[in-house]
Parts: sequence; structure tokens; C-alpha cells
Amino acid sequence: MRAYYTVPGGSLEARDVALPEPGPGQLLVRIRAAGLNRGEFLGKIAAPKPAGTDAAGEVEKVGAGVTQFAKGARVMGRCHGGFAEYALMDARETMAAPKRLSWEEAAAAPIVFLVVYDMLVAQGRLQAGEWLLVTGISSGVGVAALQTAKALGAKVIGTSGSAEKLERLKPLGLDVALATRKPDFATAVMRATGDQGANLCVNNVGGSVFPEIVRCLAFEGRLAIVGYMDGVLKAEIDLDALHAKRLAIFGVSNKLRNAEQRARTVRGFSDSVLPLLADGRIRPLVDRVYPFNELPAAKARMDANQHVGKIVVKL
Repeated sequence: MRAYYTVPGGSLEARDVALPEPGPGQLLVRIRAAGLNRGEFLGKIAAPKPAGTDAAGEVEKVGAGVTQFAKGARVMGRCHGGFAEYALMDARETMAAPKRLSWEEAAAAPIVFLVVYDMLVAQGRLQAGEWLLVTGISSGVGVAALQTAKALGAKVIGTSGSAEKLERLKPLGLDVALATRKPDFATAVMRATGDQGANLCVNNVGGSVFPEIVRCLAFEGRLAIVGYMDGVLKAEIDLDALHAKRLAIFGVSNKLRNAEQRARTVRGFSDSVLPLLADGRIRPLVDRVYPFNELPAAKARMDANQHVGKIVVKL
């Protein structure tokens, strides 16, 4: 079968590889579409590895012990080597793909919406009527955060270096659009929230805006650290503000989580967010769809930060 590998230097290489065989608890899935995720390509790549971390398709074969899915089932989820004609998924991290979603929309959902569930619901405890601030809101995670927050009844402020991208997000319910790439938005956030501040902030950008986000937080505000688009991994912290405002800062990452911990997030997501995708209250925003053999061009679009929402390849 055809598959893409990420090779040292960060480029993608097409290869012919053997069809994988599902082990216990696994599914072999015929991939129909797969989404691009920036995090997959960050850091040094020491050796070639299968590319693609989430996808959607049809179950081709089930491994021992799998009872919740059968051959032909329409599924989506996290996987290893999703940029391929077939890939393996852990049944514990696989979800039924809602019928109303196209293959491309289903492929755009798993990782970003699982991340959003983790930071907005499980850890962020976002409530209806609260204010959410999202930096770098035009990213896949940023757009999914906007859509989910609006479905939960929250109000959303978003920052982006592109006024054009912000305009594209207003029909999705963006309440306040701040066109900036600089840490200069605290005054505008406080003004928009009646000087109360944002109840929950999502930092997609990194250390360069961290101190400014702390200035934006309300009393008992929460701050989710999820991305480093600026490449800045360190920042000063105002301990007095952390102390006085009773702030909570948390990370959103799967790097050190085991399979059962990830599966617990999938179960929570399936209970609280998946129904919003199934009934149409949330529809993943697909920026552009590329043919499978144009995956390198799709990655180039992502690397150039030209997209709004998710870039997807179709098989």
C-alpha cells in the first residue's frame, strides 16, 4: 500500500509498505481522509516514521477482543500512520463518525476536538455566559475551540495576525476579533469583558504572549497551554497576579499520557462533544482538501500559516 513517512529534515516521503495487521484491541481502517496537525512535525526527527496522526475511514478488519466495531463501520480517531491507504487504530481511541459529516469533516475532527474537550470541558470547566480568549484562533484547535465554546453558550474573543482570517470566523460566532500578533491585547480584552477579564484563556501562540494573557484573566481565571507557534517555550510569570486572582494554569498534551488516560478523554468527549457534531450544532471547518498525492503541498500550506481551520487530504 502507499503511505507517507516523515524523514529527517521534516519533509514527507511516499513509500510502498506492507499492509498492517491489527493486533489485540486494534482496528485496521481503510482511510478515506486524514487531517494535518502541526504538532506532528514539531521537534527534531531522528529517523523516518509513519506520518499522520488522525483520520477517518471504514473498518476493514478487527483484532482480537474488539466488540464495539465491526467490518464496514464508519469511524474516526487518533492513529499512527494516518497518511496511508490503511492504518491501525486503537479501538479505545476510535469513535463512530457521525453520518452527517463528510469523510473530510470527520478527518478534521478527532485530535483538535479531543484537545478542545480536554481544555474547555475536562480541565477548563467553561460555563455558559463566561468569556473565552483564544490566541491564534484561526488554527485548527483555535477554530474548534470557538465552535465548541459557542455551542456551550460562552462568549469568545480571538486574536490573529490576519484581519481577513478573523472576518472568516465571525459567521461562526466570534464575538470580539483582535487583529494582532503582538502581546498588546489585554486592554481590549478587559474593555470587552467590562473590566472583569476572560474566565478561560487558550494559549495557542506560546511564551511571547504568556504575560499578556495573565493580565487578561479574570478572578479565578484558567489558562490552558496548548501550542507554541512562536517557538518560545519560556516566559516570566506574575506570581502576585497568580496568587491574588487565584488563577489556575494547566497544560494540554498527550505526550506523557498512557493509552487508558487517552481513552478516558475519548469517553468524555463522546459523552459531551460528539453529540454536538452528530446533530449539526458543530460542523468542523475544513480549510482545503488536497488529493493524497499532494500531501507535501498541503503541509506547505500549513507551514505558511495560510489556513483557517483544518487542512485535509482525501484518499
